Amino acid sequence: MKTSRILLTAATALAVTLVPLGAEAGGKVSTVAGGLDSPRGLSFSPDGALYVAEAGRGGAGPCMAGPEGEACYGESGALTRIDRGQQKRVLSGLPSLAARDGSGAIGPSDVSFLGKGNMYVTVGLGANPAVRTNLPPKGQQFMGWLLRNGKPVADIAGYEATANPDGGEPDSNPNSVLALPGGRVVADAGGNSLLWVPDKGRIQTIATFPTRMATGPDGSQIPMQSVPTSVALGPDGALYVGELTGFPFPKGAARVYRVVPGKAPQVYAEGFTNIIDIGFAHGKLYVLEIAHNGLLSGDPAGALIQVGKDGAQHIVTQQLTMPGGLALRDGKAYVSNCSACPNPPGAPGSGSVVRVGL
Repeated sequence: MKTSRILLTAATALAVTLVPLGAEAGGKVSTVAGGLDSPRGLSFSPDGALYVAEAGRGGAGPCMAGPEGEACYGESGALTRIDRGQQKRVLSGLPSLAARDGSGAIGPSDVSFLGKGNMYVTVGLGANPAVRTNLPPKGQQFMGWLLRNGKPVADIAGYEATANPDGGEPDSNPNSVLALPGGRVVADAGGNSLLWVPDKGRIQTIATFPTRMATGPDGSQIPMQSVPTSVALGPDGALYVGELTGFPFPKGAARVYRVVPGKAPQVYAEGFTNIIDIGFAHGKLYVLEIAHNGLLSGDPAGALIQVGKDGAQHIVTQQLTMPGGLALRDGKAYVSNCSACPNPPGAPGSGSVVRVGL
């Protein structure tokens, strides 16, 4: 389905009560890495290092029409390792599509580990899978794919082209991956689907997410797609999926779904705006919004929100600029910041990774 390039037992919906966290609960923000090109999903490796997917800044072309204007191909996507104050790109030269100023990039979108020697990375596409025939060979072989240790292992966009789980216009944008024993779970933001990629065998659909009606800019009711951007394993063993929502990106319309394979997704929490990632720590859900006031508001401020076991929602911090990914460890949240900001020509990327006290 058409989506923004920005780009990832039934429970009752939780009540929305937004209140700022007290100073004793954290919220302090500090930078742990910089100079990144459109940083997105984050994950800790088994040795404790933090990895971040960089969607890149596109390149010289070829260029093509995208959902938000012209997008130009390059091989500026990467994966960066951050450990004890040092950062290093461990994978580079990965495909990337972006505007000529490097903004709105699509490329490497998330990373997840399964034991030692198994690093999985999703590479986005943000288009009908058929457009890949217009890309250079590496773009055709990597965009819309799931990679293992830098090599393509599953064609997510190809599955959208043949299976089209939600039955709409073919569109694929793998945005989140969760590595589990026996297979990987992938959230396809373009396909409005959650997929299972087994160690052996074919890709399978776990769930699709519904289109809802929303009020458009002219006041009329229009269909709004789900656009699932993120997947996490909950403390109860279920899968949890956060949605960006599609146009018109209304404030407060994004949901977190609880998914048990074989059953229809159930709304677990709602009242969020443009979710880009989610995660759990100490039994509590954390929700990262790329734009707290909505993608059409002109306000680039994102927010990290804690959802308590009682359903109460607390803003941890709003000191974020278009954040793109979340990892949680040892009472801290690690967030990729400025995930969709333009990069000054010839200068290092404007993206960073920040640490937030919880």
